[in-house]
Amino acid sequence: MKLNEEQQRMLDGSEGETMAKVMKTLVMYGDTFGAERMVKVTSLHGHLVTSFGLNMMGAVYDLMDDLIRSNALSRQSFSADPRPMDPNVPANLLQKAVFQYMYSRQKSYEKQLEQLGLMRRDAFTCACYFDEVGNKPKEGDILSWAESSAVVYANSVLGARCNRNSGIIELFGSIAGYVPEFGLLTDEGRKASWIVEVKTSKKPEAQLLGSAIGMKIMEDVPYIKGLDRWIGTELDEAACDYLKDMGAAAASNGAVGLYHVDHLTPEAKRLGESLILENAKTFVIDDAVLAQTQENYPVIWADRDAAPKLAFIGCPHLSLAQLNDWTARITAALKAEGRTTVAVPTVLTTAPAVAEKFRRTEAFQELQKTGAVLSSICALMYMNNPLCGKMPVITCSNKLRTYSTARYYTEDELLELITKGGSRA
Repeated sequence: MKLNEEQQRMLDGSEGETMAKVMKTLVMYGDTFGAERMVKVTSLHGHLVTSFGLNMMGAVYDLMDDLIRSNALSRQSFSADPRPMDPNVPANLLQKAVFQYMYSRQKSYEKQLEQLGLMRRDAFTCACYFDEVGNKPKEGDILSWAESSAVVYANSVLGARCNRNSGIIELFGSIAGYVPEFGLLTDEGRKASWIVEVKTSKKPEAQLLGSAIGMKIMEDVPYIKGLDRWIGTELDEAACDYLKDMGAAAASNGAVGLYHVDHLTPEAKRLGESLILENAKTFVIDDAVLAQTQENYPVIWADRDAAPKLAFIGCPHLSLAQLNDWTARITAALKAEGRTTVAVPTVLTTAPAVAEKFRRTEAFQELQKTGAVLSSICALMYMNNPLCGKMPVITCSNKLRTYSTARYYTEDELLELITKGGSRA
């Protein structure tokens, strides 16, 4: 790898031994993937995926202390993934005790993050690109992120450039101000090796569509045709929310870091089918493919016929528009059933900044009446509790389904369960 003068000086120790180690790590990372040079991180803010204070992560806390002592701090302030705990989310005393043990380093770790450059004390969300959060990259920005759902959104919907980095590597890029150039940072690496043709009879469920794409093409780049028929050709609020959920499913059910949507996403609008490689393969997604995708999901509950005890909506976090929509749907469904409160304890998750805005609306008052809980927790971290993992938890998130024991239902199916109760085999 060829380094410029500044990069070479950093590697040689001009900014101290710790910074030299940071640069050496980035160089080794780039060498592994054949990068020929480093490029400057140009986004205003960074983002960290490691937001949880697990007591077993001693090496991470030691590393953070070393960085702080050496003044090897982030050159850009950053947001971080959601917190792992919220006392408002239903849990029994034993489950809460396990949470306190698992995440016993949470407070001290958050203090380290603040010293390193956390944007503000409540900057904990996987959807850092929401306007309310203030970490929305511009088209062409070079990022150093790792959170899979944020990376695929930034690359695809915003037209920024970021590889699917690992935790800590993302922080090193923000500290050094440079990342190795390879993969999705290059023009060639952003070309599509798959054409995905959406040929469904109705608007496909975003989570199922993303899941089908991810499991088929894995880490490759798809060029999606036919989706604009259902979500339009403008990146309005509704389209962005749809793509957020579709991309998160593709990134977690596979390893997609970038997709192009014909006539819709920035690069597809600008460059069109020139983004498609000559030998690109084709994958047709119709109603049968989506149905089979859902049917093939494993149910790993001890009793597959158990009545659900908890429902999570929002992984990744919900936007303000989605919170309003879910509130309207839940209240209307409860009214139709002659009920006033949800039949299954339900948690809607969103970014703290979005939650603060939502709490000032009448819709929040309506949501409270239903008994549903508004939280900024990471649903996955909740499910990582071995006791919570044994519970029959339901969700409409394919990301949460993939990484936990939670059982997936479409949005309509989930709505029926939380407002009617019972089980749905």
